[in-house]
Amino acid sequence: MTVLQEELKRPESATAVAWAVRTGRLAAVTLIESLLERIKALNPRLNAFTRVLADRALREARAIDTMVAQGRDPGPLAGVPFGVKDNYDVAGLVTTAGSIVNGDRPPAVEDAVLVRRLGRAGAILVGTQNMDEFAYGFTTENAHYGATHNPLDPVRTAGGSSGGSAASVAAGLCSFALGTDTNGSIRVPSSFCGLFGLKPTFGRLPRTGTFPFVHDLDHLGPFAREVADLSLVYDLVQGHDPGDLACADIAPEPTQGTLGKPLPGPAALLGGWFDDLADPQGREAAALVAKALGATARVTLPGAVKARAAAFVLTCASGGNLHFEALRDRAGDFDPATRDRLLAGTLIPANAVLQAQRQRALFHQEVLAAFRRHALLIAPATPCSAPLLGQPTIRVAGEDLPTRPNIGLLTQPLSFVGLPVVTVPVRNGTMPIGVQLIAPPWREDLALRAAARLERDGVARGPGEFV
Repeated sequence: MTVLQEELKRPESATAVAWAVRTGRLAAVTLIESLLERIKALNPRLNAFTRVLADRALREARAIDTMVAQGRDPGPLAGVPFGVKDNYDVAGLVTTAGSIVNGDRPPAVEDAVLVRRLGRAGAILVGTQNMDEFAYGFTTENAHYGATHNPLDPVRTAGGSSGGSAASVAAGLCSFALGTDTNGSIRVPSSFCGLFGLKPTFGRLPRTGTFPFVHDLDHLGPFAREVADLSLVYDLVQGHDPGDLACADIAPEPTQGTLGKPLPGPAALLGGWFDDLADPQGREAAALVAKALGATARVTLPGAVKARAAAFVLTCASGGNLHFEALRDRAGDFDPATRDRLLAGTLIPANAVLQAQRQRALFHQEVLAAFRRHALLIAPATPCSAPLLGQPTIRVAGEDLPTRPNIGLLTQPLSFVGLPVVTVPVRNGTMPIGVQLIAPPWREDLALRAAARLERDGVARGPGEFV
């Protein structure tokens, strides 16, 4: 069976596709044409893509085939199709960030930095993907562009706010995708769609050319079906860019060659907040991961409760500040579920914001102390597996809580202090659920290394064939 036949039946890994294209065994144009047909067939019931860039994708595919024919190497991601969340700039398109409020903005003059870097590596952008309006949500139920459906069970949410990106990868509509994560918007969709997702250290990847949600908390990162793909994409998009003042000017740490190495120290399972607010499936999944990684210790972070509350305050206040003028002038154009939360953010007193920032520093120190004893921390990614679309509440610790703000209970404290996290999919129920592998700052390699070991041992598995 050829690589293309495999692609039509079961999506290949990004590394396998790139190898086939670079060696001339598969024409990039043929691959992209078949993928566009797949998107045409499946996207109407998933609503993962907001815009399919067929002309651009075919033009780039023809250029790659020309390079191969001339004996030139198009790059390590040659011909690999990918998508981006709708808050990434794409040259010639208005960056909607999931909102009609942005409709009168001028089109982007160039691609976001990460998109340009992937293009130089040979990857082909096939479209922009659905999201919660202005990234403020966890279910990708967008009043303007509709809800994204979970490919594993279309009556369920794909998660958010990067739900379209996750759904497209899980359904085989692209090999990988880029999302953003402020409070859990990569890790939640990874958990619900059964994917590997990476939220790097805050400041690791430049956000230049993306529409912000919370300047102090926004992270960029990839989704993939396999750890090797996740690691390769991460390696290729690293590097300082002066357009993002928060982007650290530090040397990248390539991960591709280190995935098989052992961890330098013991891992530990997080208890307390991260255990109490998970359901039995999430606790069991985290325990399976801990056992596979030899983690026998349990760590409690008492500051997680205040950290989550502080993150909630900072998110709301920052979002309200960013959209203050639009809220004043055209509140009726916002998604009502987003508008009300942003309006509330404009009313938060400065005292609360300052207290939230102080709590951020305190919790950061508490977490660093835990990393002096443990190489990795382990916790469920979501309080439950994917809820139904439109489901108003989820069950958390014996209480019914509103779905939209509470799906991120277990992710929010960690992004609040900028920690790198890889989410791995564990299939110990009808639907998968994600487990967070939390590493010290700048040590994404440790979390990716652990994820590769879990994948190799069959503890973590990406989505199977989509039907």
